Amino acid sequence: MKEEAFQSNEHNNAHSDTAGPLIRHEISHEDHPLSLGKASVWHQYFEHTEIAEQIDRDLQRTHPEMKFFSGESSFGRKHRESMRNVLLLFSKLNPAIRYVQGMNEVLAPLYYVFSTDTDEKNASNAEADSFSCFVLLLSDSVDHFCQQLDNSSVGILSTLSRLSDLLKANDEELWRHLEFTSKVKPQYYGFRWITLLLTQEFNLQSILRIWDSLISSPFGIQEMLLRVCCAMLLCVKSRLLSGDFAANLKLLQHYPEINIEHLLQVAQDLTPDTSYYRMSS
Repeated sequence: MKEEAFQSNEHNNAHSDTAGPLIRHEISHEDHPLSLGKASVWHQYFEHTEIAEQIDRDLQRTHPEMKFFSGESSFGRKHRESMRNVLLLFSKLNPAIRYVQGMNEVLAPLYYVFSTDTDEKNASNAEADSFSCFVLLLSDSVDHFCQQLDNSSVGILSTLSRLSDLLKANDEELWRHLEFTSKVKPQYYGFRWITLLLTQEFNLQSILRIWDSLISSPFGIQEMLLRVCCAMLLCVKSRLLSGDFAANLKLLQHYPEINIEHLLQVAQDLTPDTSYYRMSS
């Protein structure tokens, strides 16, 4: 009798749990969907979603002239998905920087090289290999993406100043014309050149050749990058000297086709900016 009563009571409790009103659980302020606190799981979710959407938009614009990256083919979608994973993971692991528009352009050459490896086993690891190299490549210039460091010795403004000094050391006439006559400051063109490692200035095959020189240079990636940027100015010197602000800005923001081997040779032969080395020592 007692056993039957106990079973009946259990049945009634189970029924009341499902049929009655739901029990209201208290949630912390931080976990409220409308909470603006940065520690809120909802804030983090919405932030992650926003970053993912930005990455998706940027990947759609990555080398649209190449079927490898664009289009709705299965392999095009696969490549974008792999690159998306790399950029999202980088964003997660670097909360102070997260994802910055343009990082997709820096990743693209790396992913392309690994994905097109003739060794299928190597190609199958393109996503992981690309992530590893992407982190290493940006480790030398990641401070350029951090706005809080813009005015520091490791920020982008300091690097642009070094570019200006390098040009002055190698061609003071051109430096004076850009700085004082046409007033085309390095910020107007060099910011994109440096932060995106020239990926917006040349086609992919040219970028691969330039990056070979950057990565293998005994000067280091950033130093060689500044040399290439300075060489880009020297190679269009006559056009710059004859141009005003508008003409020179258009020229440098839409850099013309050039013999890449000649450009790299000019960069290699530049006189270093010795003032930087004196300050560093």
